[in-house]
Amino acid sequence: MTFAGQAAWITGASSGIGAALARVLASQGARLVLSGRNTAALEDVGAQCGGEPLILPFETTDRAALPPAVEQVWNWSGGIDLLVNNAGISQRSLAVDTAMAVYDRIVDVDLLAPIALTQELLPRMVARGSGRIAMISSVAGKVGVPMRTAYCAAKFGLAGYADALRAETAHLGLKVHNIYPGSIRTGVSRNALTADGSARGVSDKAIDNGIDPDEAASAMVAAMARDEREIVVAVGVEKDMGELRRMPDALLDQVAAMMAAGYAEKMNAGGQ
Repeated sequence: MTFAGQAAWITGASSGIGAALARVLASQGARLVLSGRNTAALEDVGAQCGGEPLILPFETTDRAALPPAVEQVWNWSGGIDLLVNNAGISQRSLAVDTAMAVYDRIVDVDLLAPIALTQELLPRMVARGSGRIAMISSVAGKVGVPMRTAYCAAKFGLAGYADALRAETAHLGLKVHNIYPGSIRTGVSRNALTADGSARGVSDKAIDNGIDPDEAASAMVAAMARDEREIVVAVGVEKDMGELRRMPDALLDQVAAMMAAGYAEKMNAGGQ
């Protein structure tokens, strides 16, 4: 399977993993909606992709912007086949030093914003009976990593939301992917928040020596095409950590089967 002719909406598409996913999906013939905050950078990525993508800049945490954005995208494309919730921000600070405002900001951007956009789009996908939703989490969304307490909390939460959403909607024709990158060669570390909320401004050696973004994006797209639900894109110890805490497919199947067998109806009727 490829994504030829399908409409894919990518947040955080102006750089890094988001831009790489745009290039890979464009190479397969997907029709793209590119979102982020930097219009010029989005237009540059769009030029790399060709095919006249829709450039739709907005702040993912601006809840009021979501309904008109979803309406515009749906009307432009006649429906969305793939939503990639990629926009996010990382952290590099010890918990004991970190201001609560940093937790608020990271949870808002990395957890609540993708949930809010998904919730806005979800009824349309359910009504159509098809669609994919991809959450770009992190290996730090599987294993608690030092100096990333806020980031880990948000990414763990995102995985839980996605797993539950998958179970609720699999029998309705939707597919939900949890994607767990390790160190990818992007600006994620440089843009990470420090203890006072300021940008770190320098990168990590692990990130600088990480997987090429286009290579990582190709692996992600290929795994989604295979309908993989948990997608770990990492090497070395990071891959080992991600695979160690992988959800067994049999368990994911079992939870989805509960829903298909009437779990929600039983719960709403007061059953156990």
